[in-house]
Amino acid sequence: MDQQRIKQSSGSLTYVATCLFGLEKFVGEEIDACGGKRLETIDGRVVFTGNEDVLARANVNLRTAERVYIRVGAFHAETFTELFDGVKKLPWEDYIGKRDAFPVKGHAIKSALHSIPDCQSIIKKAVVERLKNAYRIDWFEETATKFQIEFFILNDEVSVMLDTSGLPLHKRGYRTEAGVAPIRETLAAALVKIARPREDVRFWDPFCGSATIPLEAALLMTNTAPGLNRPFAAEKYAFLDKGIWVRAREEANEKIIRDSSFAAFASDIDRNVLKTASANVRRAGMEKYVKVFQKDALSLSSDGVRTTIVCNPPYGERLDSLREARDLYRKMGQVFPKLAPWQMYFITSEEDFERLYGKKADKVRKLYNGMIKCNYYQYFKRDGAHKA
Repeated sequence: MDQQRIKQSSGSLTYVATCLFGLEKFVGEEIDACGGKRLETIDGRVVFTGNEDVLARANVNLRTAERVYIRVGAFHAETFTELFDGVKKLPWEDYIGKRDAFPVKGHAIKSALHSIPDCQSIIKKAVVERLKNAYRIDWFEETATKFQIEFFILNDEVSVMLDTSGLPLHKRGYRTEAGVAPIRETLAAALVKIARPREDVRFWDPFCGSATIPLEAALLMTNTAPGLNRPFAAEKYAFLDKGIWVRAREEANEKIIRDSSFAAFASDIDRNVLKTASANVRRAGMEKYVKVFQKDALSLSSDGVRTTIVCNPPYGERLDSLREARDLYRKMGQVFPKLAPWQMYFITSEEDFERLYGKKADKVRKLYNGMIKCNYYQYFKRDGAHKA
C-alpha cells in the first residue's frame, strides 16, 4: 500500500470504526446514516471517509461500534526501519501540539513486526523526531491534551490512528454497575436490531440483569443517540472545529421520537440485580418505555399480547456450573415454545443449546460478547416446531 496522507484536498478525513466481530454490517449501515462513505470493511473494523461533522455524528450516533479513529496514515512495513520511516513521513504536527501528550499502543497480527513493545517504541520515536523538526524543540513535556496514538498491523500493512472516542462507545453513561458477565451495550444494540422490534409488539427480556438489552431497544425505538450525553476525547482536539460537537448533539436531539408507543419489559428472578436495572433505566431517561419487575422466566405464560423475547440467559461463565446452565436450557425448552407465536432470540456460549432446548433454531448467528464466542439462536417462524 502506498503511503497515504489522510487529510484530503476536499477537507475530508479517513476514519476507522472498530467493533466486535460479527457487527461490521451494522456499523457500516450506521456510518452511512451519519453521512460517511465506506471504503473498506475487514474483521472488526470499517474504514470510511467524511468531513469533521461526520466524525462528530459517528461518535454520537454509532450504536454498534466500539471506537472511532482518525487514520493518520497507512503503509507497508516489514522492518523497524520501514515502520519508523513510514510513521515519520506522516504530518503529526497537523494534529499534535508542542505540549500535547501522545502515548502509543496497538496490535500486530500475522506480521513480521509482531513485538508490540518494540513497535510502540519505534512509533513513539518516529513521532518525536517528526515533531522535533516541525517545532524546532528537543523536549516534549506532554502535559496538555492527550492524543492516544494507536497502531494496527495486519499482514504487514500498518494503520496509524488517533483515537477520537476516549472511553469506548459502549460506555453510554447509563450503566455504572452491572451484574455478572454483563452483555456489552454495543452487542445488545445489535441483538435488538436483528430482532427487528416494533411499536405494536411488546419487547421482553426475562433474564434482564442490568437491563442493557431492553434499554438498547428503547434507545433504538425512540431514535435516541447512544452518545448524546457523554464526552469524547476529540472534543479537546484543537485542530477540530468545536462547533461539530454542538451540531451533532443538536441534530441528534431533534431526531428523538418523543411520542413512541414502544414498550419493553425487563424482568429477572434476582431482586438485587433489579435495583441496578431500575437505576440504569432512570439514568437513561427511559422510565416511560422500560418497565422493570421481578419474575421467574420459567413462569412465563402467554397473555395474548404479541411479544418478542430477546435475552442473554445465564450460561457457564455466569452460573456456578455448566450443569446448572444446561439444566436451565432444558427447563426453558419446556416453557418458551408454549408461548408461540411469540418470537424468541437467545444469545449464549453453549454450543449444544438447540439440543438442550429441544428445538432447532430458524437461524443461528455467530457473535462475540467481548472475547466470549457466542451463538444467537433465533426462533421467529410460526410453524417452526421442528425438534433439534
